Amino acid sequence: MAVLTVAVVAAVVLAVVFTRFGGGGTAKGGEVFLQSAANKGPDPYTDSTVKEGSVPQGTSPTPGASSGAISQVQGVDGGTPGLYGGTQKTSSCDVEKQIKALQADPAKSGAFATVAGVRASGVPAYLRSLTSVQLRSDTRVTNHGYRDGAPTSYQAVLQAGTAVLVDGHGVPRVRCACGNPLTPPVAQHIALQPTGDHWASYQPSKLVVVVPAPIVVKVFVVYDTHRDDWFHRHTGDTGRHDQHVQPPQAPWQPSEPHKPGKPHDHEQQQKPGEPQNPQKPQNPQNPGKHDHEQQQNQQNQHQQNQQNQ
Repeated sequence: MAVLTVAVVAAVVLAVVFTRFGGGGTAKGGEVFLQSAANKGPDPYTDSTVKEGSVPQGTSPTPGASSGAISQVQGVDGGTPGLYGGTQKTSSCDVEKQIKALQADPAKSGAFATVAGVRASGVPAYLRSLTSVQLRSDTRVTNHGYRDGAPTSYQAVLQAGTAVLVDGHGVPRVRCACGNPLTPPVAQHIALQPTGDHWASYQPSKLVVVVPAPIVVKVFVVYDTHRDDWFHRHTGDTGRHDQHVQPPQAPWQPSEPHKPGKPHDHEQQQKPGEPQNPQKPQNPQNPGKHDHEQQQNQQNQHQQNQQNQ
């Protein structure tokens, strides 16, 4: 499994710095903001659109200071079976509520569109194209808030159990507890010091960053956190057409901390101020594509078996 590696330096600045969107999105100050599953966090776009009862138990913040600098983050393909969780036939996020909240404030809707890379008039269709799931691992992202009429951005860790909307390549695009748009984390060349919320299960060695799947994911293989079971969820579906499936042969195991290794391409190649293009497929010669095609074939086989029953 690919691993993101960054250099460690001795000094860090003990302040959370929010940068204006458009300035490269580079986090300054050497800190990363930890956000528990239900906490709105700084500069929310909207009220929470998380559906009641969908957030797993044990995700509330606990007293105490999180410890351990973040210097390595594991990259995981966005189409990996079991990377995401949820409840069969139940959407974790109320997409229509999110749409109405943004439509009620054109300035916010325009700012959201800027971050998402779509036209303001296309925000409703964009949100409906995303898939509602829950993170199963503490996950590094760039979170974009809204303050003083403009987008802000900061590096963040979202707690496992957080309700998000993911795109067709499996990349988290919206955090439903605050309505904020998300983008992949910005490559850092210093060890990030955690600040913000604290939860007992937080371990820097278990953090992940979602890498865009090299091909579009038509069906996500999702772990049912309430029933300890598995189901298929089609991209863009709210859960209405979920189908129960047998456990995949090699699902993602979020409980295992990763080991140091080679830098991941996303972290190694990105330069400060360089725009991100998470939708761009990987090189066809990349062996990761073959692995993902095997995963997609496995998903399709699950679906075919279900239809034949």
